[in-house]
Amino acid sequence: MLALLKTANTILYCRNWQATVDFYQNRLALPVHFASDWFVEFSLTGTSRLSIADERSASVKSAGGQGITLALEVADIRTAHRWAENAGLAPTALRRHPWNAEVFYLRDPEGHRIEFWQATAEKTAS
Repeated sequence: MLALLKTANTILYCRNWQATVDFYQNRLALPVHFASDWFVEFSLTGTSRLSIADERSASVKSAGGQGITLALEVADIRTAHRWAENAGLAPTALRRHPWNAEVFYLRDPEGHRIEFWQATAEKTAS
């Protein structure tokens, strides 16, 4: 089955639809792949997408940001963190995680947690 997959798309159903669309489009500067009057699909990579759907026009309702983390791997965590600070997105401080990654978090207007991370080199015993 995996060989048949072409793209992956995560859909966030939102009460604060327009503010959330504006956040991803204008604050995170994600390119729009498709848009309608209640659904906007953003390109993350060549084969992955993130969509924001207005719950008023959908059969699925908002989770209010609860239980959802968008984990986005970046090439340079420090540059991404500076960019988020300069954009006024209020990122958390950079943290090291035991699974050999540096991360920081921020939240979108709907309350969804966004994790930006970069793998770090494993420490070797000397």
